[in-house]
Amino acid sequence: MTTHDSKPRVLFVCVHNAGRSQMAAGFLRHLAEDTIDVRSAGSEPADQINPLAVEAMREVGIDIADQQPKLLRPEDSEASSVVITMGCGDVCPYYPGQRHEDWELDDPAGQDLDTVRAIRDEIRTRVERLVNELRPARKVSG
Repeated sequence: MTTHDSKPRVLFVCVHNAGRSQMAAGFLRHLAEDTIDVRSAGSEPADQINPLAVEAMREVGIDIADQQPKLLRPEDSEASSVVITMGCGDVCPYYPGQRHEDWELDDPAGQDLDTVRAIRDEIRTRVERLVNELRPARKVSG
């Protein structure tokens, strides 16, 4: 049985967990700081993160080089309040009360750095919107 505390839990899923989902998780960790729990996984994880994804993220000051592709497990999905898929929507189980989105983004695998940068920038825009939707408004008490 899963209990959800007040902190939203976001799971990013793509097939190989080597590019799009890793970049999205990197942005979310960076932008939300400790206000949102972040995970990423893949239905068929690769051996390593796409080096061009690592480079594109490094260019904007976010280091994802220490991350490893991980296999999507049902319990990872169940423990998440928001599940965002990137091309494997049919693989992810749905649980009551979850928010699901499918972000249609090009796969950076086999692309050149300029293309990966464009994908990175689109992911950043979507993650910024997600942070604004999920993070509770901070009230200043006086």
